[in-house]
Amino acid sequence: MSEYITHDQRGRSVGIVQKKYFTFAYPPDLFPLECGAKLGPITLAYETYGQLNADRSNAILILHALSGDSHVAGYYSKDDPKPGWWDFMVGPGKAIDTNKYFVICSNILGGCAGSTGPSSINPRTGKPYALDFPFVTIGDMVRAQKVLIEHLGIRKLLAVIGGSLGGMQVLEWALRYPEMVHAAIPIATTTRHSALAIAFNEVARQAIMADPNWRGGNYYDGPRPEMGLAVARMIGHITYLSDRALRRKFGRRLQNKSQFSFGFDVDFQVESYLRYQGRKFVERFDANSFLYITKAADYFDVKRQHGEGSLVKAFSKARARFLVISFSSDWLYPTYQSREMVKAMKKNGLDVSFCEIEADWGHDAFLIPNEKFENLVAAFLERVSREFEP
Repeated sequence: MSEYITHDQRGRSVGIVQKKYFTFAYPPDLFPLECGAKLGPITLAYETYGQLNADRSNAILILHALSGDSHVAGYYSKDDPKPGWWDFMVGPGKAIDTNKYFVICSNILGGCAGSTGPSSINPRTGKPYALDFPFVTIGDMVRAQKVLIEHLGIRKLLAVIGGSLGGMQVLEWALRYPEMVHAAIPIATTTRHSALAIAFNEVARQAIMADPNWRGGNYYDGPRPEMGLAVARMIGHITYLSDRALRRKFGRRLQNKSQFSFGFDVDFQVESYLRYQGRKFVERFDANSFLYITKAADYFDVKRQHGEGSLVKAFSKARARFLVISFSSDWLYPTYQSREMVKAMKKNGLDVSFCEIEADWGHDAFLIPNEKFENLVAAFLERVSREFEP
């Protein structure tokens, strides 16, 4: 659940939704992974919104970020405190209009919100996989999603769209299955992690593994590494915001006091905020999933995996129309990284639109309502839907 999402003030919502499950790769037909291991059976949790039309030409696949899940929009019950994490984008009359489009989102392979991951039961042992879970890549996640899409009877997607780690999946879809992707919208993402991004992920992973409750990943029958996971989340949150956002939101204001405590308890509001975010995260996320997913993001490298070291060669595989979006204050995946992918796309003669949106909220800007952002996506989808031939 996004911390930013709120109820739609205009009452526009997909309403009550239900999480669904799809299982495949039963033995002996296990799912081969890029690390060389095989995995199965695999379950993907997913949600859908809107109706698939008769010629199956209105399907849009949303790919979620590291801490997201399949619950994009709507509510599980009338008592839910908040809707899905992208509710301002998905729904009737919204940028991804469920009156027009059939929208799908699945929890990624390796996740912990219903899809098979390290916390799932290993059928060979009857216990959670823990670190016996094989390493998965962004490519593996996308290959698993393709099995789901084919199960739903969809031969070609009108569009794939996602931010951050979801944007990496968008690029992977466009390059791995060009014949299945009519349009692609990678948002606030990169073709590969910088040393800075890898460094932050490594510090977060070390925080988890240094927690005495982690116990080599075998913590499912006892206390969980909550402190380590909370610190990992706090590190991540710093990278998701910008200097200006932190100054505007907290400055150097003190938390419920007028003087320093001269101790190591919370003094500043920003300290309180980060501790709160850490506590909330451990209630819904698995520490081992965090390790596996961040490693998959670090391994992702479009140049290496699709272009033999050349980004231009990598995008020569693509056939989709692209809308690439970055945010001016995103220092985790800065705009120059989006410009690099746009340049490589254009050298291949692809249909590419690019926009850097002025926003103060850093990397997380794609999770916050923004009229320009919403209008941009809506207009692009309107155009590509007119051009689409199933």
